[in-house]
This record gives sequence, structure tokens and C-alpha cells, in this order.
Amino acid sequence: MKVRSAHPNDVSLIFSFIQKKSEFDRNIGAFSDILQVSEDKLRTTLFGAIPFSYVLFAEVSGCAVGFALYGFRYSSFVGQPSVWLDDLYVDAEMRSQGAGAALMGKLAQIAKENNCTHLAWNADARNSRGLSFYNRLGAEITEQHGNRCFLRWIPYS
Repeated sequence: MKVRSAHPNDVSLIFSFIQKKSEFDRNIGAFSDILQVSEDKLRTTLFGAIPFSYVLFAEVSGCAVGFALYGFRYSSFVGQPSVWLDDLYVDAEMRSQGAGAALMGKLAQIAKENNCTHLAWNADARNSRGLSFYNRLGAEITEQHGNRCFLRWIPYS
């Protein structure tokens, strides 16, 4: 399993993973809207002068099997950043084979290298397999509103 950062020539691949993630979310009832993203928007916002988010891919034999889309947040009260994980998705046939753990491990490394206080994200309560995975990592649900669970992970304390 190899994890690598996305490059501008990966825009189509990023778009395809966002589409797959939205279908997964639709299937569990967590998303019912229309995707408004496009390859042009991704190119501008991820690879423009100021990247607003970053993407990692998990690969097996050079083939992407999962992705993570993340960015940084900053706390003025703490004076340090944290990582916000917006999307984590692994192809169905590759789940439970280390891709998710590899992506989260790379995110933990990025967080540590950037002196981040923690990683945070949210997940749908109906995604029991995902919540179980996050629990095994050591992430904690800090609050829950309806089906939306807010998670926090400090992998290097």
C-alpha cells in the first residue's frame, strides 16, 4: 500500500472519488443533494495559487483505491492548526485491507509535521463500519447531532 499526494493531473481521479463518495453517502441516507463540484472547480481550488484543500491517494500496484480530502484549520486561542478531514473513501472491494489505515496514518504524520493539535471530521451515525474503523484508530466522538457524529483524533499524544 502506497500513499501519495495528488497532483494537478489527478483532477479527473479526484472527481471520480468524490462521485463514489457521494454515492456511498446517498446509499446510507447521508446525502440527497446534487453534486455541484466540477473538474474545473477542483483544478482552481485545489491546485490554484492558494490551495484550499489537499488530496491523498492510497494506491495498490499504482492503482488508486482510496482517497482523503483534507485541509487545515487554525485556532487563534491555541495558536496552532488542526487538520480537518472532509472526505475519506476506500473502494468497496478494498475495504479492510489497509487503505483507510494508510491514509489516516499519512494524515497523522502530516498533522504531526505541521504541529497540529488534532485531526477532526464528521461521519454519519448510519456508517457503522466507518465509525468502528475510527474507534479502532482511537478517535472519539465528541458530540452528535442527529445522525452527524463529530470526531476528534490525537494520534501522537
